[in-house]
Amino acid sequence: MTDRALWHVAAGRAELRAAEPAGGEVVVRALASGISRGTERLVHLGRVPPSEFEGMRCPNQDGDFSFPVKYGYCAVGVVERGPAALIGRRVFCLHPHQSRFALPASLCTALPDALPDARACLGANMETALNTLWDAAPLPGERALVIGAGVVGLLAARLLSRIPGMAVTVVDRDAGKAAICAALGLAFATPDAAPAGQELILHATASEAGLRLALDRAAFEARIVEASWFGSAEPALPLGGPFHRKRLRLISTQVGSVSPAIRRTHGERMALALDLLAADPALDALLGPFVPFDDLPGRFTALVDPPPGSPQPLCPVVTYS
Repeated sequence: MTDRALWHVAAGRAELRAAEPAGGEVVVRALASGISRGTERLVHLGRVPPSEFEGMRCPNQDGDFSFPVKYGYCAVGVVERGPAALIGRRVFCLHPHQSRFALPASLCTALPDALPDARACLGANMETALNTLWDAAPLPGERALVIGAGVVGLLAARLLSRIPGMAVTVVDRDAGKAAICAALGLAFATPDAAPAGQELILHATASEAGLRLALDRAAFEARIVEASWFGSAEPALPLGGPFHRKRLRLISTQVGSVSPAIRRTHGERMALALDLLAADPALDALLGPFVPFDDLPGRFTALVDPPPGSPQPLCPVVTYS
C-alpha cells in the first residue's frame, strides 16, 4: 500500500495524500500519533497569524500555513532503516501524521520498554508540561492553581502534585473535567469556586477570561506562568491596581527553548518526558478517542473543534494498520 500523509488543504478541510519517505537517516513505520488539539486546531482552521508562520513551523513540516500544509509533532513508530542501535526499536518522533516517513536520527527518541505506544503519544505534551514547571520553579508547600484542564494543564498539575506539601487545584469551566481530575488524584474547581491567595498559577486556557481569573486569584508576589498559545487573539487585561499592588509576576513559557532554569539538551528533556510517562499508567485516562488513519480527514475538524455541548476529547490518538 502507498504511504500517505495527512494534509490540511483549506480551513477546516484535510485529505490524505501519497507520500514517499525520502531522505533522512532513519525510516519509521508509524504505530500511532497524537493530536495536540490546541496547536493543531489553529493550523487546521487557518488561524495561525502571518507574524508566526516561521515560529510555528514544526520539524518535518511540508507546505505553509496559508495551505496546503502537513503538520503534527506527536508520532510513535518502529524503525525500519537507520543506525543499528535503532533498528526494530520503537521511537517517539517530531513528525506530522504519516504512515511511513524518513527523518534525522536526532529527531527520534527511543521509548522505554514499559511505555505503551498510545501513552507515548503524550511525549510532546509532557515535554511542554515539564518545561513549564522548570520555568515556574515550584516550591514545596506552595498553593498552586492550574487554570485549564487540557492535556498540558493536566500533565503539569499531575507533576506539581508530586511535590511534597504542594496544594494543587485544577480549574476549568467544564464541570465534566472533575472526573478526569479525580482519576489523576487532583482537586477540581469551576472558575467561580477557584480558591484565592494562590502563590503559583499556571494558565493554559488561551482565553482572556482564564488569564483574568489568574490575576484575580493570585496571592501577594505570586507567579503567573502563561503556558497558552493565543494565536492571533489579543487579550485585554486589567494590569492596573491589584496587579501592581500585589507585585505579581507574569512569566512566559514556551517549549521551543529549554528552560534556562536547568541545563538540559532538547534530547535529554524529551527522554525525561518519556520516562515520566512510562512511570505513570494513570495518564492513559487522557487518551482518546482512537481514530483509524483512514478516517482522519473526515473526523479531524470534530476532533479539534467539536460543537458546543459535545464531548471534548483530550488527546485523540491516530492508529495505523
